[in-house]
Amino acid sequence: MADTTRSFRELDSQAQIDAALEEGRLLFAGSCDFIFGAQKLGQLPPQTLPEIAFAGRSNVGKSSLVNALTGRKTLARASSEPGRTKQLNFFNLADRLMLVDMPGYGYAKAAKSVKEDWQEMMFDYLRGRPGLKRVMLLLDARIELKPHDEEVMKLLDRAAVSFQIVLTKCDAVKPAPLARKEEAILAVARRHAAACPFLSLSSSEAGQGIEQLRAELAEFALPSQSS
Repeated sequence: MADTTRSFRELDSQAQIDAALEEGRLLFAGSCDFIFGAQKLGQLPPQTLPEIAFAGRSNVGKSSLVNALTGRKTLARASSEPGRTKQLNFFNLADRLMLVDMPGYGYAKAAKSVKEDWQEMMFDYLRGRPGLKRVMLLLDARIELKPHDEEVMKLLDRAAVSFQIVLTKCDAVKPAPLARKEEAILAVARRHAAACPFLSLSSSEAGQGIEQLRAELAEFALPSQSS
């Protein structure tokens, strides 16, 4: 599994935890603007900020998570036709961090050409973007791991891009099954060199895990000009 810097969850004191949570809150309370939607590698905007990408199956809740993190209900819009969106959407967060909403994968009804285009574009983006700090790989806590999910993990391994698994919609799963799911997913993650040695539990609807994710992502942002 990937080597990582000390994570938010490993902080020693309540004062450190509170400070990290506040840093995350302040970052995500800042302006967040849609910059560009790129459909091919040549359209990618210049790298001016550290980037965090959000990947996952269609309908896993990527757009909902981006909206929950930024506190904006319609910043990232889910496609009305799952599996058909083919562009990388870039959002500038307070001129300190770029959030990248990637197209969903694994939609059964999507044309084969769409699926192939998605994989080609994703790999081209991953391997050619040195400013990409981490991919947040979203998995639905209610659904078993699919072959497409492990294929993406292997792709991330090949691209040598650190990824962190985020279980979504955790409010819809009871504690005991959720704990079993968490351990099973961690066991899979241990087989992947690029995977972080921990995962996050979240619910965009209930707000679960949102503050913690903000604090973790704030570690990758450029320093505030006021600090």
